[in-house]
Amino acid sequence: MRNFALVVAVICVVTICLLVPTEANADKNIPISKFSQNVGPTMSIYYCYSCGYRKAFEDYVNILNEKYPEILVRGGNYDPPGFNLYLSRFVLLTKLILIVVIVSSFDLFGFLGQPVAPGWWRWCIENKIYACMMIFFVGNMLEAQLIASGAFEISLNDVPVWSKLQTGRIPAPQELFQIIESHLQFNDKLGQNPNYVK
Repeated sequence: MRNFALVVAVICVVTICLLVPTEANADKNIPISKFSQNVGPTMSIYYCYSCGYRKAFEDYVNILNEKYPEILVRGGNYDPPGFNLYLSRFVLLTKLILIVVIVSSFDLFGFLGQPVAPGWWRWCIENKIYACMMIFFVGNMLEAQLIASGAFEISLNDVPVWSKLQTGRIPAPQELFQIIESHLQFNDKLGQNPNYVK
């Protein structure tokens, strides 16, 4: 009975932690200082964190800060479309519950009313470390596949200027410089036009 109370407590804590609304990009965004807000153009780069594009993002931030110090560069994780984000959270919750149940040696099938547990479950209870590692790594693999979007989306002043989802590749720095130059020149021409309403 003590194991059951422990399992229920852990399940409740994990469920509350996963269901509490949090900002998904809070720790992945580059912080903006109050002095730099609305000073000049803003470039937003949203990338697939699980695809390993964080390093490419950091490289682009350094390159852009050297060439265009007036441009504020922000970035964050590009959340996967549709149901995949919720399905990956379900996989995470299931993985954690299974690991807690195996480590606590809780008789799950006895609790469900089956007198004899299946052979694979008995093997998991007898080989806790191997079973937990297997569940952990398979669960991580499934989560990574569900949230991988392959995105590297760039927008300048909230206008999309590059999409890896559409082009299939990340822009070369020279291509990005040309896009920025043409965008900034276009805005300067509009700003000089007396008929242009701001």
